[in-house]
Amino acid sequence: MAQLIAITFDDPDAAGEALRRIRSLERAGKFHLADTAVLVKDEHGKLHQRHELDSGVEMGAVVGGVLGMALSFLFPIVGMVVGAAGGALVGSMLEQGVDRQLVKDVSEQLRPGTSALFLMTDELNADPVIAAVRDFRGKGHVYQTSLPDEVDRELRRALGERVA
Repeated sequence: MAQLIAITFDDPDAAGEALRRIRSLERAGKFHLADTAVLVKDEHGKLHQRHELDSGVEMGAVVGGVLGMALSFLFPIVGMVVGAAGGALVGSMLEQGVDRQLVKDVSEQLRPGTSALFLMTDELNADPVIAAVRDFRGKGHVYQTSLPDEVDRELRRALGERVA
């Protein structure tokens, strides 16, 4: 089951920096992210959003596009069918990512000069995320998670939040 973590930060660069740290742990094989998004509200209140696809989805889209083009050239009907099926598959995978309504809700609540990080992981192990955000103690706040209660509390403690 996919796990969602949404964290807001009191600094406009913190969400991007936290994501870079988490991505480095992912590259080291510590865990896998299915989807991410970073929101930054600049000092003028303008919202900037960066949504990343999982590298597997990106590679699948590229390979599918090349394959579809090659098949279209050799067998036009087969190429159209493969292209349509590939597009449907990629579209369905994108729908499983970070909830767009949650991103909208958080973006409306962000103050100028702040940021937010959204992570969707297909693993229950949140230890790499907790380790990566420890340096942001007192600067980040858990907005929402779908993590089990104990893991959620541990994440909140790592950010310096009071936990009941």
